[in-house]
Amino acid sequence: MKTLDIYKKLGLSSSKDVFNHLILTLKKSNTTWDYFVNWATVFGGIKSIEVDLNILNYLIGKDNFDVEMKFLLGKHPSIVKVIPILLACRENNFEILADFTKGKLEFESFAFSDKDVLANSDVVKIINFMKFSGLADLFTGKKIKNVIDYVTGIEVGLDSNGRKNRGGTTMESIIEVFLTGLCEKNKYRFLKEATAGKIKDVFGIDVPVDKSSRRYDFVVHNGQNLYLIETNFYGGGGSKLKATAGEYKALQDYLRKSGHPFIWITDGLGWKTTLRPLEEAFNHIDFVLNLAFLENGVLEHIIKENIK
Repeated sequence: MKTLDIYKKLGLSSSKDVFNHLILTLKKSNTTWDYFVNWATVFGGIKSIEVDLNILNYLIGKDNFDVEMKFLLGKHPSIVKVIPILLACRENNFEILADFTKGKLEFESFAFSDKDVLANSDVVKIINFMKFSGLADLFTGKKIKNVIDYVTGIEVGLDSNGRKNRGGTTMESIIEVFLTGLCEKNKYRFLKEATAGKIKDVFGIDVPVDKSSRRYDFVVHNGQNLYLIETNFYGGGGSKLKATAGEYKALQDYLRKSGHPFIWITDGLGWKTTLRPLEEAFNHIDFVLNLAFLENGVLEHIIKENIK
């Protein structure tokens, strides 16, 4: 850790004080309103198949599923492509283990691609798929009232799988707001997701990389120094935190030889479960900050004062 005048202004007189302040001011969450559901994705997915889903409403409450489904497939073969989403699947091709009770594994292939005309054998396979998967009973048993409403619920559920990624990008979005304000005010320049090649193209500066896939979350050029920044947020604990702390210690060693200052901005209560690795990294890396430090102007101080 590098000693900064701004730490003293915050009433932090030692490295231990700074670290304790870092821990005490960790944010409980970085959840924003768009974390829950990406509604544009949900309704965008529905819009592209809305007509076919509406056609399937015809099946609700029909007693003779085989006859009615065969009729629909003959009139509207395009409905085939929406069958997988009724089972919350994005894939269109399936290899089903149809039977394993006779001492032999028997597989059956199903493909739900859009066709202009379906062969009778295709129709039979599709109907069997819907019966054995439980979809037929969904319609004949009146378990749903509207297929579009049903699939909307499925899309919302599938979209929840993206929450982890949305949570990860939120931290970057927060940092970008701080950097945008800082750079606009001081006429600095910054890049997002910067590879060594991109940095060379934009700033004409060579940056060493410890691995070919290294992509810095942000780089800021203040006219004299190039600041390399990595960011993350951990709401919960786990082995990943210890590994991350170790990775950035090694990255600091690697970058120190090049003279480019490295700033690690991290936050989240997950660090309270992994204090020792974080403290070791804090003592080893020149600049370890959390969001509270950014709010108090520490990042701006480092870059404006050209500290390296």
